[in-house]
Amino acid sequence: MKIHLLKLLQLFINKLFFMQNFYLKTAALLGALAVALGAFGAHTLKKILSDKYLEVFETAVRYQFYHVFALIAVGILLKEFPNNQLVWSGRLFCFGILIFSGSLYLMTLLEAMGKQGFQWLGAITPLGGLCLIAGWIFMLVGIVKG
Repeated sequence: MKIHLLKLLQLFINKLFFMQNFYLKTAALLGALAVALGAFGAHTLKKILSDKYLEVFETAVRYQFYHVFALIAVGILLKEFPNNQLVWSGRLFCFGILIFSGSLYLMTLLEAMGKQGFQWLGAITPLGGLCLIAGWIFMLVGIVKG
């Protein structure tokens, strides 16, 4: 019985260590991508997009960049407060960035290509926003639970 508990504890620690590294590496990658996309928007898309869609693109970059820092925080906090709430916080931030910023990037890309009828993608964006909000709430719960 004691050996099984130790193995379970070791698996849990390994999972948290993996997730901590995963979130930090993912944050670094998404941060670099946010800077590159921001530069692309400022220098290239500015010439071909309307002000409305340029603002949509800038919103996607901004929210991606904000939540890169949230993901870094989760990675750091997992070392101090190893719990499933923080693991889920990181997952929700990843899903939120993908859905929120991803849907906005896709809308602006399709607009830049002259494709019409894809404005329905804007209906997906709030689902990403909900993931981001839930990520912050799970972060708070994970810290309080400590």
